[in-house]
Amino acid sequence: MIYRKQLVTGLLLLSASLANLDSKVVNLPFAKPESVGMSTERLERIDENLNKLVDSGELPGAVSLVARHGKIVHYENYGLRDLESGNPMEKDTLVRIYSMTKPVVSSALMMLHEEGKFQLNEPVSKYIPQFKDQKVMVDGELVEPKRQMTIQHLFNHTSGLTYGIFGNSEVDKLYNQHEVLRKKSSKEFLETLGSIPLKNHPGDKYVYSVSVDVQGCLVEILSGMPLDKFLQERVFIPLGMKDTFFEVPDEKEGRFAACYSFNKDTRSLELSDAPQSSKFVNKVTFFSGGGGLVSTAADYWRFCQMMLNGGELNGVRLLGRKTVELMRTDHFPATLETYDSNADHGFGLGFRIVKDVTTTGAPGSVGEYYWGGIAGTLFWIDPIEDLTVITMIQVRNSPYNLRRKMHSLVYQAIVDLKKR
Repeated sequence: MIYRKQLVTGLLLLSASLANLDSKVVNLPFAKPESVGMSTERLERIDENLNKLVDSGELPGAVSLVARHGKIVHYENYGLRDLESGNPMEKDTLVRIYSMTKPVVSSALMMLHEEGKFQLNEPVSKYIPQFKDQKVMVDGELVEPKRQMTIQHLFNHTSGLTYGIFGNSEVDKLYNQHEVLRKKSSKEFLETLGSIPLKNHPGDKYVYSVSVDVQGCLVEILSGMPLDKFLQERVFIPLGMKDTFFEVPDEKEGRFAACYSFNKDTRSLELSDAPQSSKFVNKVTFFSGGGGLVSTAADYWRFCQMMLNGGELNGVRLLGRKTVELMRTDHFPATLETYDSNADHGFGLGFRIVKDVTTTGAPGSVGEYYWGGIAGTLFWIDPIEDLTVITMIQVRNSPYNLRRKMHSLVYQAIVDLKKR
């Protein structure tokens, strides 16, 4: 009788404990590293290195996730999500993923491509008339573009658009003067953007830009739905991404991390965006396809795994296999002029593509595709090793190359024989 009471009590405590666990964590497909050809002992080196960065004061907190063959073999949290409050970084902490929004929105636009809504080589002005008469600024003079800006140019940042914050050209100055990144609606954004000359002839140069914000507007135009609603109904709900949104819901604000900037002069972290006053907790009216999402490591893994699976996750298909193959293929023309070499990295439809691992400074695979966010978040997808990796931090101007470090730490943990 005593044993039965103890057993019942133990089961009740276990049930209560499981009820308090985040359902996203409980439902994730975990496995022992050795079952997918990785080493538990070697993966622990990720913990050692990230804890070291936290202890040094260079990193407030982080979440790291590694999955192979569809199984999560490493999922850990470190440090604090808010230095001021002392709240810990947790596995379900919400973070600003900034430019990691881009691959999600590019994938959404390709879903509409699969429905026959547009063709990649069509001019953007066919759907966005504000771009119809844009000129190009060349040496202070306005000239006709050599070619029309196409939707494909938007995907690989060869559109002639810019950001304004990474350069000092006359066009960059106009972007800042007109506050392109601060518009309150898609309509206002497109009207302003269409009134400013292009920085380069479309197709001539790679310049990181607001091109994916324009893609977000295209999603709205082609689907007839606001971008937030389209992503929620067509991407997030189907994939089970319950913690990804443009505006943090009131009931989830307590899980939202603070964002910091690293001061290289004082070698210290400075608060740059408090969770209580962040624009991400206020009413959002312009849904930035280039940098507007908040998410978690688990949610973003679902998106990455869907891409790695060829467009499907848990029986839900968002994209066809050939579409995903097209998206992770280099779309840079051989004649492209860039501000950096395009010999070792190309650009697909929403992702940067590794073409030569010998120049990256760390292990990896040809064909790996990836991107990151300005607050240090990063991910990559490796089709050869059947691998997805996500690291979430909230530090702008970080003094360390976290991408390179994580590559070294993840790939050294792969211990199975190479596939033949």
